[in-house]
Amino acid sequence: MWYNSLMNYEKGKTLLNIYAGAGGVDAQDWTLMLFRMYQRCAQKKGWSFNLLHQSFGEQKGVKSASAEIKGNNVYNILKNESGVHRLVRISPFSAKKLRHTSFAMVEFLPVIINNEVKLNPNDLRFETFRSSGPGGQNVNKLETAVRVTHIPTGTSVVVQSERSQAQNKGKALQALYSKLVQRMEAEKTSQINELKPQVSIEWGSQIRSYVLHPYQMVKDHRTGIKSSQPDKVLDGDLDKFLILK
Repeated sequence: MWYNSLMNYEKGKTLLNIYAGAGGVDAQDWTLMLFRMYQRCAQKKGWSFNLLHQSFGEQKGVKSASAEIKGNNVYNILKNESGVHRLVRISPFSAKKLRHTSFAMVEFLPVIINNEVKLNPNDLRFETFRSSGPGGQNVNKLETAVRVTHIPTGTSVVVQSERSQAQNKGKALQALYSKLVQRMEAEKTSQINELKPQVSIEWGSQIRSYVLHPYQMVKDHRTGIKSSQPDKVLDGDLDKFLILK
């Protein structure tokens, strides 16, 4: 029954989450670069790309970012992009022009149709706050942004894209449900209360490397597919890397 429920998702919609790994401002800049790469990919394919949330870095880039992408069979096309992405380059933030390695985690989540897994309302914590832009600039003077946390697992989602608190709450609950379902699938459990709390993300098992120095190369470590044009890849030309299963 559990695996049948996983088949009931919207193939024309997916949720994208990207998180900066270790590396400070370089990793946050890399996270923003990846987010823009998938945004450009969506534009090239005629998909809609709706920003849900951005948590901005102290200097540049983002600590995390989320979006909803809609298009024909979009989840199946992008789901295998999930994983750790590694960047090697001369850091633009290094006064000594040192080479730096950065990591970011990419998640593509299905949007589940059948709500067969029930969430206990007592396990949910809702917080509201003002949407903000880079440098803490207030974008909205009302507390329309919503963070919902599943207390037992520590899983949380933030949405600030809509004008009303109610709309953001609805999208946040949908995204939280998708994240919990993905975790249940990964841990082979059918019960929410069997999920282990996620303390930290393990970096180092990258699925793809993007090398800008000392040579130009993008390599997928699962398939061995390469490109010597990282600029085009980072501009959204991902067709040769997308793995359909």
